[in-house]
Amino acid sequence: MKFIVSSSSLLKQLQAIGGVLNSSNTLPILDNFLFDVNKNQLKVSASDLETTMTTLINIESKDNGSIAIPAKLLLDTLKTFADQPLTFIVDPEKYTIEIVSDYGKYKIAGHNGDEFPKLPGIEASATLDIDAGVLVSAITKTIFATGSDELRPVMSGVFFQLTSNDISFVATDAHKLVRYRRTDAKAQSDASFIVPKKPLNLLKNTLAGVSGNINIQYSKTNALFAYDNTVLVCRLIDGKYPNYDAVIPKQNPNKLTVDRIAFLNSIKRVSIFSNKTTHQVRLKITGSELSIFAEDIDFSNEASERLTCQYTGEDMEIGFNSKFLLDMLNNLSCENVNVEMSAPNRAGILLPSEKDNAAEDILMLVMPVMLNN
Repeated sequence: MKFIVSSSSLLKQLQAIGGVLNSSNTLPILDNFLFDVNKNQLKVSASDLETTMTTLINIESKDNGSIAIPAKLLLDTLKTFADQPLTFIVDPEKYTIEIVSDYGKYKIAGHNGDEFPKLPGIEASATLDIDAGVLVSAITKTIFATGSDELRPVMSGVFFQLTSNDISFVATDAHKLVRYRRTDAKAQSDASFIVPKKPLNLLKNTLAGVSGNINIQYSKTNALFAYDNTVLVCRLIDGKYPNYDAVIPKQNPNKLTVDRIAFLNSIKRVSIFSNKTTHQVRLKITGSELSIFAEDIDFSNEASERLTCQYTGEDMEIGFNSKFLLDMLNNLSCENVNVEMSAPNRAGILLPSEKDNAAEDILMLVMPVMLNN
């Protein structure tokens, strides 16, 4: 089997799907890329059994066949070439691959392509088309709030909730919660599923330069994302997502509006002086003044700052984990942020004061930390 391919286009596509590969695999065959040649098209697959990515590349060939090629060795080799045509000559009996470049020849020991796990099929699936930019925005604004507790796997992914009016993406780790809703994306029928973190990060990284729509197909066990010449199939997280709506407080009479960047920078500076285990910062709001205070009693360190703000409600003092606040403020893009609160022991809600996009609805919730007066 013989084929000719551009070194730079092959490297670009392999790097895009190479993120699937784990550093340590239970099956040695998963350390390889699977090359499937079908005349003038090369299909390359990478898998970790849970997630599989495939990509199509145009080549020059008259042959058909498959071979598994060690991924790290091939990537390291391709990175050293300037853009040039490479000729791959595969011995189907001995599973050896010879690469011929302008500079010389390189021989790699491959494996039987039939040993590579088959791409999971998606039966009786429903489909949905969504704009690439919308999906990237949804992943970016929610994935930071996912949990990493192995005892609660449902919280380690992002919950996709599809209706005929809108699509909601929800992430929570029980301390913070983000609900990102789009009214410009709709599904034909109501459905919901939980996508793990790894495939979402792969999508976020590979969709950066993609424009147009992505086709999503989903069944009870798997989801498939197809765009450009790439397909990602992942196993969904099995389980029932917690009723997130029940934890969002509906009555929040205390409303604070403050400059997002000033608030962010203030917390950044003050939190350096907070306790290293609780990361607690205290917000004290009186009239149009917001005081931010942190202390580490063990080392006698403390810091405080004042900001001007707009506030309606009763004077109050509330404590938050500064890391959670910083994550949320960093993932908002508005000029001013609204913080809505009901009581010092109830969750606080962060909302953008102004919207860049009328179809976008973001709500971020953070649980308070008990103040030790």
